[in-house]
Amino acid sequence: MDNVIRILIVEDDMIIAANLSLQLTKLGYEVIGIVSRGEDAISNANKNKPDIILMDVNLRGSIDGIDAAIAIHLENEIPIIYLTANNDDSTFARAKETQPYAFISKPFNKLNLQRTIALVVEKIKDNGSLKQFRPESNLQVLPDRIFVRYNGRMVKILMDQILYIEAERNYCNIYTTLGKYLVVSTLKAIENELKASCFLRVHRSFIVNICKLDVIADSHLEIGRKVIPISKSYKEFLLGRLHTI
Repeated sequence: MDNVIRILIVEDDMIIAANLSLQLTKLGYEVIGIVSRGEDAISNANKNKPDIILMDVNLRGSIDGIDAAIAIHLENEIPIIYLTANNDDSTFARAKETQPYAFISKPFNKLNLQRTIALVVEKIKDNGSLKQFRPESNLQVLPDRIFVRYNGRMVKILMDQILYIEAERNYCNIYTTLGKYLVVSTLKAIENELKASCFLRVHRSFIVNICKLDVIADSHLEIGRKVIPISKSYKEFLLGRLHTI
């Protein structure tokens, strides 16, 4: 870690974010970015490797700060300090599972911010290394259904409802006949969990339900109106699973 601590601010209120940035700069820290969406936090963290992330729990976009923290920890063991005005027990329980280094309640004051970050910096130095937090896939599987964490709840999706799954960095979109669900999990982790014979990896970014295929072309598949690329290395295996004439 460099002598100057580099901090990423993830906050959807730009007035609060600007105030945080100003206070942190005055305290001698380097603010390497301000983002308002969980997806952008994941991308920034993977690219810039901040020393600490100040993470608002409630964010714009499809995922909240807790799910963003889980996705970040899949690739990078970066200390998280949560910023939150939400004091309900269920949110705290979810946040606690990600092993944050600290919480800062809103509205915060300069002294609280200064002391909290100073304690986290000392903890990092004393430990000599970061916590070894490796979250499991945000997915629970039964033979005929899966349960995914969605909007703070575990939601049931029947296997037969799944059309395809598309990877986006460290999270995936599960497309079903009823809608789309964003889960914090790698495509590889989902592939390892889906034991049903109808699911097949056809591309580095896609798993499809072969029972839902409508068209197989030279370089792509179609499910409904969605065009899905297929890699040559997967195509022969796919054709071996289908009855063709």
